[in-house]
Amino acid sequence: MERRTIGAAALEVGAIGLGCMPMSWAYSASRQRGEESLRTVHAALDRGSNLLDTADMYGPFTNELLIGRVLRDRREEAFLSTKCGLLVGDGHIVANGRPGYVKRACDASLRRLQTDVIDLYQLHRADPEVPVEETWGAMAELVSAGKVRSLGLSAVGARASRRSGRRLHEGTIRQLERVQQVFPVSSVQAELSVWSREALDELLPWCGARGVGFLAAMPLGNGFLTGTLTPGEGFERDDVRARHPRFTAEMMAANQPIVAGLRRVARRHGPGVTPAQVALAWTLACGPHVVPVPGTKHERWVVENAGAAGLALTAQDLTEIAALPPAQGSWD
Repeated sequence: MERRTIGAAALEVGAIGLGCMPMSWAYSASRQRGEESLRTVHAALDRGSNLLDTADMYGPFTNELLIGRVLRDRREEAFLSTKCGLLVGDGHIVANGRPGYVKRACDASLRRLQTDVIDLYQLHRADPEVPVEETWGAMAELVSAGKVRSLGLSAVGARASRRSGRRLHEGTIRQLERVQQVFPVSSVQAELSVWSREALDELLPWCGARGVGFLAAMPLGNGFLTGTLTPGEGFERDDVRARHPRFTAEMMAANQPIVAGLRRVARRHGPGVTPAQVALAWTLACGPHVVPVPGTKHERWVVENAGAAGLALTAQDLTEIAALPPAQGSWD
């Protein structure tokens, strides 16, 4: 698989990563089988999708424990990315950016992941009660201590910017510029897909100009861009899409022209090419510093996603995709 670099340290990863969250959080997690998830992670590593993206809050904690079972035997093959800064309570999630907590969280993640170093440690969300420089400074100390190799920021504040009418990633960029003064940012993780392209306006260029890697979260639109979801079919109660405004039957039907466009491009590339692969190839074409991190719990989708790394879209393909209608429905 093609390799891409993350940050000034030029850390190499496979062009397609693996988002591990669905194995134990957000997508009917209660019904997941650990052995199937283990096979999925192994399949990703076998195909060069070595960036494994997890977080302590997924589960909580069970996702890191799962990945630790793989790393026990294949640590040298993996690029390990995990996150801190969010606590899961009874029906709510709160941020905690206190330096002492961040250091304890890192030590706990290292134990669960059965490793002595994290390749990329990301701040999941800035704590509004703690100056982000203080949180980032504590994370930088983890690098100095040899527990972490590089630092990243998850751009999760975009929704508030959209609701208030300001530029979508304005707050995120301000945060990035502040923490950059404390310790270099190696990566930013934010949503980017054919149906969510806001990062193209400011955030992606900001990263490209500074040698910062961009981890494209939800590059398959929470599964919608795969073309395998049927409007009106419904989701299980513990699946986040059951409550998501863009996954109502009405909105899924309204957004079918986007999937139809991806299918047209896929057909031009021959049998076996899927809309999901076209969507991932489009994300890769957004810049050499972009690494899509599609989430899945199934081995078959890991194999399909990895195949997108070898799909080269033509100028005609990119023009057609750019002309697809914007997604209908709110994220709020």
